[in-house]
Amino acid sequence: MKLILTQQVAGLGAPGDVVEVKDGYGRNYLVPRQFAIQWTKGAEKQIAVIKKARAAREIATLDQAKEVADSLKGLKVVVKAQSGKSGRLFGAVTAGDIAEAVKAAGGPDLDKRRIEIGNPIKTVGAHQVTVRLHPEISGTVNLNVA
Repeated sequence: MKLILTQQVAGLGAPGDVVEVKDGYGRNYLVPRQFAIQWTKGAEKQIAVIKKARAAREIATLDQAKEVADSLKGLKVVVKAQSGKSGRLFGAVTAGDIAEAVKAAGGPDLDKRRIEIGNPIKTVGAHQVTVRLHPEISGTVNLNVA
């Protein structure tokens, strides 16, 4: 099955890539979750639009990614969330919350899809979160949940 990816899929490709996958994987996973659309000649025109949008928010060069990673290291990010008496949060801290907190702390504007949270953050305290800035470079954000 030939598909056009609309979002980043780990191990498969980036938005705008045309990929060949097994029928079941495409039909049951990628298309229903809107990670991909069916490839057609008309949909091929959308590739240019998807790639242009990706280039606008993508960190273009390796040097630029290193600069952003360095700026993230020294940043003190605080996320405020409601918690119980034991320090356990009502819910979890999401990637969107982290992206907003980084921007509020004076950091760069990050795409929430690039923020990788290993285990869900459900407790008050200090945590580390990884941000994929470039295929070769990742940055870490020291996060304090209050």
